[in-house]
Amino acid sequence: MEPGRARITGRVARRRIAAGSKSDRVGVVLEDAAGRIYALRRAGGHPFSDAVLDGLVGKTITGNGVVSGRSFIMDDWSIDLPQAKG
Repeated sequence: MEPGRARITGRVARRRIAAGSKSDRVGVVLEDAAGRIYALRRAGGHPFSDAVLDGLVGKTITGNGVVSGRSFIMDDWSIDLPQAKG
């Protein structure tokens, strides 16, 4: 992977982002296994409202992109299949 890039696996959810700031809103986030939460954006997508990301809410994904502050800007991803129990 090239410098500055990241590959993150986590659960996509809808949460409050940037509480108390001018950007305070409910948005789509990615929470990784370590509990880190990133505001999720799609490269080339609208930063505040993205129907493609809305469709990922509730799913576990592995995304490739760039971490910028508390945001993860993805350029591609795959939806992880649930693990079979037993």
